[in-house]
Amino acid sequence: MTFYYRDIKDLKHIAIELLSHYKDERIFAFFGKMGIGKTTFIKEICRVLNVRNIVCSPTFSIVNEYATIGGQKIYHFDFYRVKNLQEVYDIGYEEYFYSGDYCFIEWSENIEFLLPQNYIRIEMEETSDGERKIFANKIF
Repeated sequence: MTFYYRDIKDLKHIAIELLSHYKDERIFAFFGKMGIGKTTFIKEICRVLNVRNIVCSPTFSIVNEYATIGGQKIYHFDFYRVKNLQEVYDIGYEEYFYSGDYCFIEWSENIEFLLPQNYIRIEMEETSDGERKIFANKIF
């Protein structure tokens, strides 16, 4: 699936479409350069999922846990500042990734070989005309 947008107001529709298309998936790995909008998009996805917490980047904590109005857990990771894989092992990443709960992972390229066999790869980039492009693909 490929989406293009210029205005962040369009992200709600994209989030709805993405979640609807991948309704049985729980691992979403985000790829893209700094400032491309990964956290902004994850915030919108969480709004669509009715998260009752404030959604913010877990840059320093590595993982934030949110809950939906219905009590479902959602995990939001940011592996930008990970210095070594021991930090990832120390947080017990496998318990999160294999929990069956939503996991939204920023800076996935830093831990890509630790991702589960099946996940949704979301690549974000800016096009030459200033639009933002979101490409989502299921990885088996």
